[in-house]
Amino acid sequence: MTPPPAHGPADLVITGCTALVHDAGRAGFLDDAAVVVRDGRIDAVTTTPAVADLPAAERIDAHGQAALPGLINCHTHTPMVALRGIAEDLPAHEWFNDWIWPIESNLTERVVGLGARLACAEMIRGGTTTFADHYFAMDTVADVVAQSGLRANLGAAFFSSQGPEGRAASLEFALRRRGDADGRITTSLAPHAPYTVDDADLAATAELAREHGLMVHLHAAEDRSQTDNSLERHGRTPVEILHRTGLLDVDVLIAHGTGILDRDLPVLRRGTGRIAVATAPRGYLKFGWDTTPVRALREIGIPVGLATDGAASNNTLDVWESMTLTALVQKSVQSDPSWLTARQALDHATLQSAAAVGLGDEIGSLAPGRRADIILVDLDGPHTRPVHDLAATLVHSARSSDVTTTIVDGRILMRDRRLLTLDVPQIVAELDAELPALIDRSHGKRIQDYEG
Repeated sequence: MTPPPAHGPADLVITGCTALVHDAGRAGFLDDAAVVVRDGRIDAVTTTPAVADLPAAERIDAHGQAALPGLINCHTHTPMVALRGIAEDLPAHEWFNDWIWPIESNLTERVVGLGARLACAEMIRGGTTTFADHYFAMDTVADVVAQSGLRANLGAAFFSSQGPEGRAASLEFALRRRGDADGRITTSLAPHAPYTVDDADLAATAELAREHGLMVHLHAAEDRSQTDNSLERHGRTPVEILHRTGLLDVDVLIAHGTGILDRDLPVLRRGTGRIAVATAPRGYLKFGWDTTPVRALREIGIPVGLATDGAASNNTLDVWESMTLTALVQKSVQSDPSWLTARQALDHATLQSAAAVGLGDEIGSLAPGRRADIILVDLDGPHTRPVHDLAATLVHSARSSDVTTTIVDGRILMRDRRLLTLDVPQIVAELDAELPALIDRSHGKRIQDYEG
């Protein structure tokens, strides 16, 4: 807890809430708390009585609600909400090769923009304030981020089949758009994966990341079959390929990692870069995959952030659900009900997710100096009462639909469940008109071949 500011009016004061706070990295709660916001940052986390006379441009009475750092979606493909439910109950290779990649060859910038807008609306309503996106036409997505008010790390995906131009375009986007949207946009280089980007391209990407101070965001060891295929063809796991090409010696965000083997753990431990993994458990359950080895990664100090992947495979961009499923799936795969605890799940949803997207010093906790990315969660529903253990209530009882207010950089994007920056009915109507051309697969083309 910090004292209230002693000078000048605040931009926003939230009072009467129960605030999630971190003490030496451990999640705890402060009752009858107040959060003071000035110039887009948290100025103080204190008590409600302490700010009774503090002048403020805007006040929110949050009695009966929990205040949390905004959730972070560490790996997604926002425009893919346009393909939600298009291909169900299929193995991954068929899902990619027969459906998703042929349809993606029809993508237009208009569809990308509409999909991204719908995705941002969904995330705002679910309490997500930051997302890491890895996709195509990322200038369009960046424009949507600016409109929506969200925070994002964006990477323009590329394949070696595009030649040197693909890598160059990813770099050009990253350098040109980082710092946009009043600083809410950060950027990454975004090679697709080791099986679609060759070693030379991966090594060149590592050098560019080092030269320009950029993070690299890519898929690797997505599932066990990818790892097995990599061993058969190259004699190395995908993680070992990342090491060989220098990507573990720069800041790297690895999407999924369900195919990480025990032999990969010392390789990851030896990496000198800031390495993180994003886990999206709902999609793994749908594809019948193993899950991310969260416990093993945690034991070697690798942050594991929460993600949803794209809505085409996950069906939802609900990071709250990812938090719940991560806790439950880990208990199941470890055959240990004491792992993962509710407080550990909150840690992955906040501090570890912030670290995963390269913003560990900026977001992920309600603390002075952090960006004012805050969500308020209603605790008065019948499914959340009574509250014996608030961490357990948040992880196992509350839902994303209990989020009432979403704030980014001190700006209110949703208040009392009403979106303030995006018009969902208009977005849906415009997107629906584009769907017939989008889902046509008669051309027989696909953007890549899935190895799985």
